[in-house]
Amino acid sequence: MIRLLIVDDQELLRQGLAMVARSQPDMDVVAEAGQGREALRVLETEQIDVVVMDVRMPVMDGIEATREIQKLDDPPKVLVLTTFDLDEYAFDALGAGASGFILKDAPGEEIIAAIRHVHDGDAVIAPATTRRLLDHLIAPTADPDAVLRKLTDRERDVFLGLARGDSNAEIGAQLFLSETTVKTHVGRILSKLGLRDRIRAVVLAYETGVVSRRTSGVDGVDRKDDGPRP
Repeated sequence: MIRLLIVDDQELLRQGLAMVARSQPDMDVVAEAGQGREALRVLETEQIDVVVMDVRMPVMDGIEATREIQKLDDPPKVLVLTTFDLDEYAFDALGAGASGFILKDAPGEEIIAAIRHVHDGDAVIAPATTRRLLDHLIAPTADPDAVLRKLTDRERDVFLGLARGDSNAEIGAQLFLSETTVKTHVGRILSKLGLRDRIRAVVLAYETGVVSRRTSGVDGVDRKDDGPRP
């Protein structure tokens, strides 16, 4: 059972999301909060798996609350849910330690799926925001060999799939691997590269020049070119 804390200063939206989540057989809304400081008080007494966090709230906003949550001994995952599709919020949320960023106007099933992905250790970013994040990433700053030499040949193939934003199923289909095998490779890649989640793998791939927007399949570019190899 995925234990949820829903944090939003708009009671109607908060209750609507809670109702949708409670309709799922694998989710339990343990508590609700109207702002970040209240959410932190809940976390002092309740065991929560995923916090669904609004950004703009009084007293303590979602970005600051996410930073504070990361200081806990065993922090829950944070999925930032906002009406504002702005780069600054995406960068701030991810920088604060959020594992996902999705818009409130996304279909309910997409939000529910995002909660499950975050709970399972994956990372989620709204597709439009992902493209702009990549557009704004700085130019490559390191030799890709420094990253790739840490990985086996198969792990490099999976890493390139991660960098394109592919799901485990998509990577498995491309490499003729089961999803379970891909998931195992992803875990090893994150461990070897010292990364917390898939989002950081994407950022690292672009920052080091392992892949570029030209070869990544982003914005409809052909994905057949897997980018530079060592």
